[in-house]
Amino acid sequence: MVLSASDKTNVKGIFAKIGGQADDYGAETLARMFATYPQTKTYFPHFDVSAGSAQVKAHGKKVAGALIEAVNHIDDIAGALSKLSDLHAQKLRVDPVNFKLLGQCFLVVVAIHQAAALTPEVHASLDKFLCAVGNVLTAKYR
Repeated sequence: MVLSASDKTNVKGIFAKIGGQADDYGAETLARMFATYPQTKTYFPHFDVSAGSAQVKAHGKKVAGALIEAVNHIDDIAGALSKLSDLHAQKLRVDPVNFKLLGQCFLVVVAIHQAAALTPEVHASLDKFLCAVGNVLTAKYR
């Protein structure tokens, strides 16, 4: 998935608007994913997966951090997320479809909180970016 210069600008712009709320967005994204796709809870048997729990907030912060890292290294997402890709492929063995589900939930959270900024063009760019992140996280499964 190749991000155009316009896509990169759009993604950086929406993340600038998210700003210091990224951790909250991450937690809300996870809570939404667990509620909408209950099968994703199987990877978190030790978690209280209810919205607002300490574990969901902590993991949401990790998710947000990884997305910010990808934005900050948008020209080398694979390099920026290499260790995370190794972890998910070799140790955690998370079903690759879950990254797509997480991306969809993140898009919904952004749409809820940044409705005016999420123009069709920004939506398309953010979707491409989230797909690129998902592809990087699943690349080492092969």
